[in-house]
Amino acid sequence: MALTTLGSLLGPGSAQAQTKKSAAKAKPIETTIYIVRHAEKDSTSDAADPTLSALGQARALALRQTLEKRHPAALFTTDTKRTRATLEPLAGALKLEPQVYDPRRGRDLADRVLKEYAGKSVVIVGHSNTILSLIDDFGAIPPVEEIGENEYEYLFTVHSAEGMQPIVETRGYGAERKTKTKVKVKSEATAKGTMTPASPQK
Repeated sequence: MALTTLGSLLGPGSAQAQTKKSAAKAKPIETTIYIVRHAEKDSTSDAADPTLSALGQARALALRQTLEKRHPAALFTTDTKRTRATLEPLAGALKLEPQVYDPRRGRDLADRVLKEYAGKSVVIVGHSNTILSLIDDFGAIPPVEEIGENEYEYLFTVHSAEGMQPIVETRGYGAERKTKTKVKVKSEATAKGTMTPASPQK
């Protein structure tokens, strides 16, 4: 006896309906981007390129504890001692080599992450006057207007999926933890604008 498939029993129209139904159930591929400022810097060290203070080193360990279980596929840092040191514990735990990016070319980094790490998660460490514009480069609206000189605890999480407006969550990590805020969706009017990071890096 010849084998009879479900499609042949139900007819071609039913088979097509099943295919469409399966496609509708498929979730869009989501890329998760964790963005933080470097940890506390040592004001007694080189002013041009300071290292981390004891508090900063403790926060770097907290970053590892917070994100290690998320298994990020890549780590990105600017070319400074304080950003590299902030990633060092996490990089060691994951056995990943941090990749250096230019904070003045945030859109290039965003395009690269969304193309090369689609469906995965990455961690990006920057500066108080660059990470908000980086959130904007990923298409999300920055949830705060500015980051103060002494604010180091922000952990921003950008969720980006094809065909959907990127959203960002805000929470804290380390000794001080900011309360998680509701995600913000970028309006059409906001999406038309861009943010330009200030310099020098802080």
